[in-house]
Amino acid sequence: MPKNNPFLAKRFSALILDGTWIANTNFKQILSDVNLEVANKKIGSLNTIAKLTFHVNYYIEGVLKVLEGGTLDIHDKFSFDMPALKTEKEWESMQSKLYENSRIFARRVAELSNEKLNSTFVKEEYGDYRRNINGLIEHGYYHFGQIVLIKKLITVDQNKK
Repeated sequence: MPKNNPFLAKRFSALILDGTWIANTNFKQILSDVNLEVANKKIGSLNTIAKLTFHVNYYIEGVLKVLEGGTLDIHDKFSFDMPALKTEKEWESMQSKLYENSRIFARRVAELSNEKLNSTFVKEEYGDYRRNINGLIEHGYYHFGQIVLIKKLITVDQNKK
């Protein structure tokens, strides 16, 4: 039976780090020219680019811990509890953390056996590893789209001035 894990790992990596996904871009490329001011800019009731970046990494980090044999310690209610970013260095550090966690996550997924992919993820009610990895990828697509749109709104707003 062929392994599905390299496909999942590549799909995840394409979204965050180095792929061209359907929109011919990825998180790393879209965030490459976002400075602290843009990352923290609030548009109406939307989350900021920084908060969405934190949120995506929060879940990657939490699931990665499970892939490495640890416990699942993440909770939805804390997933946007981002400390205020006051310096460009803090924003760059947040991005670096996302990319490093993503590299490790993709590597861990690629190492999973089909048996592990089909086994229970933490609790029966959470489904199997495959479902959770696919869910994390889909979650990433959703927030990636938000980041792209927010960035465009900010750019349009800045060009009006």
